[in-house]
Amino acid sequence: MASGLKTIIYPVKDLAGAKALYGNLLGVEPYVDQPYYVAFNVDGTDVGLDPNGHAKGMTGALPYWHVADIQASINDLVAAGGVLQQDATDVGGGNLIASVKDTNGNIIGLMQAV
Repeated sequence: MASGLKTIIYPVKDLAGAKALYGNLLGVEPYVDQPYYVAFNVDGTDVGLDPNGHAKGMTGALPYWHVADIQASINDLVAAGGVLQQDATDVGGGNLIASVKDTNGNIIGLMQAV
């Protein structure tokens, strides 16, 4: 079902400060640097900074499992007892994200990348 954890998004309030800190930590420049999102790529893993994350209900970092069929993955997780938190949403370029809460309240991020 999942091909691995390849994306992690951090909600941030101070985008400029977070960009400087994560740039230093990761040792690379961002490949996306916009007021609404900053992203770094380190050895095939995307590390994103979302200045609107807290407003979306994010309370901490959210890892995203990459899947081939996001709707099928949502359906499978909900059938197994999960609760849909965010339905599939296009975040640009045809890339889709969604999230489901497991039976313990943990958030599972899903991404279908183009």
